[in-house]
Amino acid sequence: MSEGADRQGLAFGVGAYVLWGLLPLYFRLLGSIDAGEIVAQRVLWSALLVAGIVIAARRGAQLRAAFTNPKALANLIASAGFIAINWLVYVWAVLHGQVLAASLAYFLNPLLNVLLGVVLLGERMNRTQAIAVALAGAGVALFAFGSSWVALGISLSLAISFALYGLIRKTVSVGALEGLMVETTLLAPVALGYLLWLGARQPLAFEAGAGMAGMLVLAGAVTTAPLLLFSAAARRLRLATMGMLQFIAPSLQFVLAIAVFGETLTPTRFACFGLIWAGLAVYVIGGRPGRRNTAPATR
Repeated sequence: MSEGADRQGLAFGVGAYVLWGLLPLYFRLLGSIDAGEIVAQRVLWSALLVAGIVIAARRGAQLRAAFTNPKALANLIASAGFIAINWLVYVWAVLHGQVLAASLAYFLNPLLNVLLGVVLLGERMNRTQAIAVALAGAGVALFAFGSSWVALGISLSLAISFALYGLIRKTVSVGALEGLMVETTLLAPVALGYLLWLGARQPLAFEAGAGMAGMLVLAGAVTTAPLLLFSAAARRLRLATMGMLQFIAPSLQFVLAIAVFGETLTPTRFACFGLIWAGLAVYVIGGRPGRRNTAPATR
């Protein structure tokens, strides 16, 4: 991989995680809308936006290749499921005052990526990484002891679903734009069906006025931009590098949770975050996985 590709991938990755870190501000503006409706609107408007980009970029041939590649399509069906779960849980968490639990999930992701690299990609875990993962595990155990099952479920489901999504997008042989088009196309019928079902039972937020309708349409761009940046970065950078960049988003979310949304950082939660931060510090100071171990998986 060239140095230019590394720099470009780094820029894409930083942009994706900054946008994701600020995402709670957008969802809080939507108020008390049903989380399922927000996610469904995200899917539909994202599908339309990405379709327009595919047409403008004349990537129809690549898109057809993605749909007609059985192995790639199977992987993208799985990644679509994981990202849908991630979106739904994340939006629900933000709307219900659980931004700290969400930020914990993304602090865990770098170390969870190490485990996935070991289990699924054949990478080796050195002693430093093992200590870092053990500290993070202790932090999760403490979080389970001092928090509700709801908060623990949010953290673990977000961490696992996004780590698996990133792993699939790292290894699938489909471009970032085409992959996102396939994912949103697969999810669009489900999203439309949910909106029809919900609209038959109550007024949709989309009907509340031009302002709210505009905010929900904007969900397409808010969703598509960081996902495209993330997918492009994942194709250019090693899994460990992507894990390091993930510190950006949860750090921003952590600050927003306390300084803007007024969530309380209890002593138990502080100790939990402290253990996970210590694990991340050990991981960073100890160095990233050696190139010899990760190069085969990257290729």
